[in-house]
Amino acid sequence: MLGGATFTTTNLGALRIEAFTPIVAPPQTAILGIGCIDYKTRKTADGFSHYPAIGLSLTFDHRAVDGAPAARFLKALCESLEDYIGLLVE
Repeated sequence: MLGGATFTTTNLGALRIEAFTPIVAPPQTAILGIGCIDYKTRKTADGFSHYPAIGLSLTFDHRAVDGAPAARFLKALCESLEDYIGLLVE
């Protein structure tokens, strides 16, 4: 049993799960579910390109965190992951 934690991450990517909805375990306030890396395709001016994508699912207790700050946290996390070279340099 965890003690004193407020936030958990759980990763089902090794099982090739793309996305899932994790459940918050009280008294924690949030949990981030991490899915597997999958390759997506998008149309570009030159044709098509493939890029790596990962599913992230944030579940949180609304008694502790409102939706807007939680969404901003997830957005900032996504932006940081998209610029992973910047994370390695800092």
